[in-house]
Amino acid sequence: MGEYEQREEEVALPFDPANTANDGSVIFIGKVRSEWTSRPDCPKNLVQARERGHGAKVEVFEPYLEGLIGLEKFSHAYIVYWMHQARRDLIVQYPRFKDMPTGTFALRSPVRPNPISLAIVKILSIDAKEGIIEIDAIDCLDGTPLLDIKPWFDSVDNVKI
Repeated sequence: MGEYEQREEEVALPFDPANTANDGSVIFIGKVRSEWTSRPDCPKNLVQARERGHGAKVEVFEPYLEGLIGLEKFSHAYIVYWMHQARRDLIVQYPRFKDMPTGTFALRSPVRPNPISLAIVKILSIDAKEGIIEIDAIDCLDGTPLLDIKPWFDSVDNVKI
């Protein structure tokens, strides 16, 4: 579990989901490569990451390279990753930017029972043979485990609410 001091009014589960999960498993298919090597330096979201102007790379492991076939037809993709240094037991958090405690599922915080995060990124280039996808930005630490890549479809994902 990453370093995190529990704040007043935050509520932790009576167990750590990392130690009790037995209903499924995930496979890491690669790693995210970014400029960010420490949590204090890492941007909190993609807006901040893009403002800092650092691109990033997604590295896909060899057994999964064929899964990249056809991705070059897309301008953007969802990158789904595992925030491996995040705390997993808080169910109510008190973010510094809020004036009251808030349930984990009403936040975009990486602190959650399953620390899954996602980003919609612009694909700059793909080297399918080497398994390297260059992207415009990312808001996670270098070496963050990659769970999945999904193409972004304007016709489906650009929802007007």
